[in-house]
Amino acid sequence: MNGSTISEFILLGFSCSGLSHLFLSTLVLVCCITILLGNFLIMVTVRSEPRLLHSPMYFFLANLSLLDTSLGSVAAPKLAADLLNCGHTISYGGCMAQLFFLHLFGGAEMLLLTLMAYDRYVAICHPLRYTAIMDRQHCSRLLLLCWAGGLLHSTIQTVAVAQLPFCGPDVLDNFYCDMPQMIALACTDTSTVEVLMVVNSSLLILPCFLALLASYATILVTFCGHFGKAGRKAFSTCSSHLMVVSLFYVPCVFVYLKPSSSSQVDKIASVFYMVATPALNPLIYALRNQEIKEAMGRWKRKQKLFPAGAK
Repeated sequence: MNGSTISEFILLGFSCSGLSHLFLSTLVLVCCITILLGNFLIMVTVRSEPRLLHSPMYFFLANLSLLDTSLGSVAAPKLAADLLNCGHTISYGGCMAQLFFLHLFGGAEMLLLTLMAYDRYVAICHPLRYTAIMDRQHCSRLLLLCWAGGLLHSTIQTVAVAQLPFCGPDVLDNFYCDMPQMIALACTDTSTVEVLMVVNSSLLILPCFLALLASYATILVTFCGHFGKAGRKAFSTCSSHLMVVSLFYVPCVFVYLKPSSSSQVDKIASVFYMVATPALNPLIYALRNQEIKEAMGRWKRKQKLFPAGAK
């Protein structure tokens, strides 16, 4: 633990009591259930439809649901339990694990959202070459790069914090362990680590954000210049993705692209991209995508015709 004298942290969470705690706990619990059921339903639906599974867009969507499920499981269940039981402590090891998996899944999801934008760019701007460019082998390699990028980002963030000594106080003004609040508790000069945090996050967030802007700007120009009714239908497939990107990126910018910040703003932003966004993503895609809705209907009818365990 590199000179640390504390073995656990106290999480302040949200300053509310009584019915407010019960309401927030119920809300978070509902989000957790929605994350698990909604994303699982999308993964099963895509898996059960060979046509969707072999489509790059839905292949990436199924993996996005896997990442949403993983990200939503990092801190949301403990937040719901802490609000309900008024228990707000976490061990040093648990804190490091939260930090590592948060940035692993968050970083991989950010890269995957960028990859999904690239997929839409190729589909709309180069439709004749789409199947050749986005074949399954190439998509699998790109997906592997997303996970590798998330792992690299997470490792750098976690190792940077693990080198810091924590001698007290041991109170984190948040509902989970993350870099900005942990750095503030270190009993040493943290200016280098703060700069490393901002640089590492910037190297992930900014290139992805710029690539997203470039992809959709090109799509918009191509759509306006060359496409008629067919182009309008193709462009409509991007709207759900744009909504998801906005819900995910804006809170991340608030939390990570500055050395210090308001704790209350950080907490609200963190709840949004760690709890609300993974719960909203399956609703956004399921409600706005006709193919997903039709595939879900076929899967439900198939389950009724061939129930589990039927001979």
